[in-house]
Amino acid sequence: MITEPSTMLTDYALAAVTGYLALRLHKTGKSPWWTVAFVALALTALLGGTYHGFGVPVWKATVLLAGIISFAMVAGAAIATTTGPLRRIIVVLAVAKLLAYEAWMSGHDDYLYVIIDTGIALAVVALLHRSPWILAGVAVSLAAAGVQASGFDLHPHLNHNDLYHLVQIAAMILFYRGVTYSATISSSRSAITGLWR
Repeated sequence: MITEPSTMLTDYALAAVTGYLALRLHKTGKSPWWTVAFVALALTALLGGTYHGFGVPVWKATVLLAGIISFAMVAGAAIATTTGPLRRIIVVLAVAKLLAYEAWMSGHDDYLYVIIDTGIALAVVALLHRSPWILAGVAVSLAAAGVQASGFDLHPHLNHNDLYHLVQIAAMILFYRGVTYSATISSSRSAITGLWR
């Protein structure tokens, strides 16, 4: 029996779109870290949809996996826009944030903490990037989080979680455009080997 069909379907839609974009991004060879972020979001949405739709106890895995998204976004942004000591500092701080988030979420389940962690990552990405596509992705992601936090339901079969998923699809398309078209994105090889440059 499906308990929340709209939330399940919109979560699965977010997973499908983001997974498709991850595959396309992987094929371009640009920014493996952003590819990781897209894959992690697709898996998170897939697990979230399964939880909301069928009540399968995967919520803990969902919120823990969400930390990988924000870490990979920050790492991708740092590699695309910085070099030298600044890059190393940002990556070390991103690792520390990831470890702190995972430790905290091992004992908590509230999605509010996912929003907070993601908000911090989005702020860092916005500070690092000049790409209008990336900045638009940040803005739309913040709008999506606002919709989710508001509790606003457009319709009995289209609640705030469903709207959040739909708005986040638009954000991921914008991020994809920013990563693939930004002149500052490193090649696949330099993005991996240049993490500490």
